[in-house]
Amino acid sequence: MYRITGIILASLLIFSVISCHPKEENYDIYDLVIYGGTSAAVTAAVQAKKMGKTVIMVSPDIHLGGLSSGGLGFTDTGDKSVIGGLAREFYHRIYMHYQQEDAWKWQKREEYGNVGQGTPAIDGDARTMWIFEPHAAEKVFEDFVKEYDIEIHRDEWLDRENGVKMENGRIKSITTLSGKTFEGKMFIDATYEGDLLAAAGVSYHVGRESNDTYGETWNGVQYGVFQHRHYFYEPIDPYLNPGDPSSGLLPEISDEQLAENGTGDNKVQAYNFRMCLSQHPDNRVAFPKPEGYDPDRYELLARVYASGWDETFDKYDPIPNLKTDTNNHGPFSTDYIGKNYAYPEASYEERKAIIKEHEAYQKGLMYYLANDPKVPEAVRTEMGKWGLAKDEFTDNGNWPHQLYVREARRMIGDYVMTEHDVLGAKTIPQSIGMGSYALDSHNIQRIVGPEGHVQNEGDIGVKPKEPYSISYGTIIPKKQECENLLVGICVSSSHTAFGSIRMEPVFMILGQSAATAAALAIDENIAVQDLPYEKLQERLKSDGQVMRLSERL
Repeated sequence: MYRITGIILASLLIFSVISCHPKEENYDIYDLVIYGGTSAAVTAAVQAKKMGKTVIMVSPDIHLGGLSSGGLGFTDTGDKSVIGGLAREFYHRIYMHYQQEDAWKWQKREEYGNVGQGTPAIDGDARTMWIFEPHAAEKVFEDFVKEYDIEIHRDEWLDRENGVKMENGRIKSITTLSGKTFEGKMFIDATYEGDLLAAAGVSYHVGRESNDTYGETWNGVQYGVFQHRHYFYEPIDPYLNPGDPSSGLLPEISDEQLAENGTGDNKVQAYNFRMCLSQHPDNRVAFPKPEGYDPDRYELLARVYASGWDETFDKYDPIPNLKTDTNNHGPFSTDYIGKNYAYPEASYEERKAIIKEHEAYQKGLMYYLANDPKVPEAVRTEMGKWGLAKDEFTDNGNWPHQLYVREARRMIGDYVMTEHDVLGAKTIPQSIGMGSYALDSHNIQRIVGPEGHVQNEGDIGVKPKEPYSISYGTIIPKKQECENLLVGICVSSSHTAFGSIRMEPVFMILGQSAATAAALAIDENIAVQDLPYEKLQERLKSDGQVMRLSERL
């Protein structure tokens, strides 16, 4: 009797403990867990929902869309006829937004110049629009999320040290720094940095490979290659006291020795912020003087102006409502050259400091251009007509919330796309979408050249003769490393190939294709590496993805 009673009491006690212990928050098992809040993340989530899968976005970002909503409104389209699927749906929704009269608050629609990058901004026949304001893009991404009832956890940062639980060669769950755990059958890394793939133990590369690595021409150090206008046209003395090396270098010049051309390194192309500026008097905010501002930091730019350079406003690309997407241009501009090498693998705190340094540099530059007497008067007068757009990035002092991380980690899979693929020297297997932009790298270092003058290095821009396919192999790891991860941004490619692939429309394409593969692999209960390409190809084609030149829109 007493023994039975004891057993009952013990059982009740165990039940009480279990029932009182709260279920770990958000520990549901999802078909697909997407880490990231970028344009690739959103298209992946939408595609998963369209295929009937449960999906969750775990986003370190609060604002959705990455660079597409973070200032890069002058879209790098390349050949728009190969942009299909959900990417094209995004640009169609942008078109529909600007069909509304109330979208034109600061400018009449008929006054907008319809200027795009290699294509008209507004393509009425295709009902697409390729140039847009940041808030318009963010609204489209939020509309996608609302319409497809996508669950998102924002401001959730992967625990990169201990937050990825692996089991039998697969990711079982990820845990964020706040302690939330998300278990899934499949995972997608849709970040610019590739933090999930790295934490899962997947192979990757940071920096430039040597030309010998993949038999390339445009990889590694590229000193003396001037394919854009982002170099010093005239000889500029690099020293604090001109002609006196003992006086030290001017700010923003590295003292590193120049390596031989074609040599690999761990350096990455420069980052900046794509600013949205306004010239409407009622919608502009004067460029603020940042804390710690030092005009001497921009002495090199003063010397550039003194040499006769006058291209300050060449990349004030027009977007609707008298605004711009303002990008880097010239030898000394918004790119903070050489100050981002640590970023790809830095801790979160270190990254925040690097971002803050970029912001201080760029804000200081804009204040300098508008106010410093060493800047030509004509430039200062024109700068006085511009300011930060008052109605953009309103929760961040009108400053973009996304740093332009042009390149960070790149996965190394069984298939690595190189410049040979992009430039048409190879037949690419298992296409999941297409790219078309030039091999485009911004400058990587600013050094004293062999001639004794300051010079930038690393900028290339080599155009493919036609659009090219992107292989399925670029978005999946080696099977022995992980069987249930796909990568939507930091794909398996060389530095040169990634220079073309790294465009926002392509990231949307790859996000959709990655989610499609994940859903089909779930249905077949197989590793993503074992998915029959024919099934993937069939579904992508039915969803409007363009995979070959014969399918272009």
